Amino acid sequence: MRILRAATVTATVTALAAAASGCGGGTSPGGGGNHDSPKTLTYWASNQGPNVEADKKILGPELKKFERQTGIKVKLEVIPWPDLLNRILAATTSGQGPDVLNIGNTWSASLQATGALLPWDKRNLDEIGGRDRFVAPALGATGATGKDPAAVPLYSLTYALYYNKQMFKDAGISKPPATWDELVADGKRISKDGKWGLGAEGGQLTNNIHQAFALGKQHGADFFDAAGKPTFTSDGAVAAVKQYVDFMAKDKIIAPGNAEYGQNQSLRDFAKGRTAMVLWQAAATTFAADGMKPDDWGVVPVPVPSGAPGTGRQINSMLAGINIAVFKNTHNLDGARKFVTFMTSDAEQKLLNKTYGSVPPVKAAQQDPAFNRQDTRVLRETLTRSAAPLPQVADEAQFETSVGTAIKDLFADAAAGHPVTTESVRARLSKAEQQMAK
Repeated sequence: MRILRAATVTATVTALAAAASGCGGGTSPGGGGNHDSPKTLTYWASNQGPNVEADKKILGPELKKFERQTGIKVKLEVIPWPDLLNRILAATTSGQGPDVLNIGNTWSASLQATGALLPWDKRNLDEIGGRDRFVAPALGATGATGKDPAAVPLYSLTYALYYNKQMFKDAGISKPPATWDELVADGKRISKDGKWGLGAEGGQLTNNIHQAFALGKQHGADFFDAAGKPTFTSDGAVAAVKQYVDFMAKDKIIAPGNAEYGQNQSLRDFAKGRTAMVLWQAAATTFAADGMKPDDWGVVPVPVPSGAPGTGRQINSMLAGINIAVFKNTHNLDGARKFVTFMTSDAEQKLLNKTYGSVPPVKAAQQDPAFNRQDTRVLRETLTRSAAPLPQVADEAQFETSVGTAIKDLFADAAAGHPVTTESVRARLSKAEQQMAK
């Protein structure tokens, strides 16, 4: 999921269970046929650009191109992030969904559990060129382990550490941090006279989860065990959440006001020279819109405890992005597969990911020079070397809500000057774990 426009995920297990019992309103078992309207498709696109109208302008010419190639007309609806998940869940319950749709990749397993999406088994994947066309980490965010993917990677994103070059120079810091100890030390040197070392979006649940998840990996925690049971109160999970909140509570490198941020205010603070560092996905276009020049900022991989980013405890980013899926009860399965083939083609992957500032999950498309700039190279290398998908469990959406809220509340405690201890973190996470059990 792209946090720049991501809404707080509020779907509950109950809603997903209801969706599972209500789907299957199609006319043909196993995916339907294209006999009703072989020359028409409906497509729900997620809002990736600055606004819905911008997406229509970006996608419109590409859909016309697809129509010229196949004779199939695509009816486009761009759905804002605050509405997308609820619209999808409503469609799964009614059985009246689009033919093709975009989903946040963190929702893959949750929506897979409804049974409403077409499984991308070997036959279906072969129709679009085979699974080997895609980078393995992106395929890891397409559904539960051991099951056929519920969707196909479309746009991939990871986190990077962006830093303000002038603020570093003014503080006498010669290079950006590579470890968390270095980040805290740099942040403390900068955090004075109304300026702060690091920005955060303490009120944005999804961002809270993304940061805690990557830190959890570094502490040896996954937040769920192999059976999909929550382990929010494990020592590693508690340590990860505390480390993140401590940037404000203990280290004093995040401004207390960031506890209320949830609309990308930390990026504006960065662009205005009030904050020296920010952890974000594909921020270049946002900085440009706020008046920054490319030479004003630098970008490096998100820090790790020591050494270099990699696998295991050296993971330094959750794997964000957008997947493209097909409703299982589509009346135009052949056309839907052709459309997914088109959208994941090398040419479209290069064009669309360049436009949106994301990284192609298709290997061949990554060879385009556009993805070898300083910023995109860091994102691309993180994607292939040191990013991991959020837990692919049916309860993932509720995980974002419950644990994201716990972290939000801890940031509020820190901003108010209340102590944030291991015990208080564990208590908040225990409450979140109990909510998952209801």
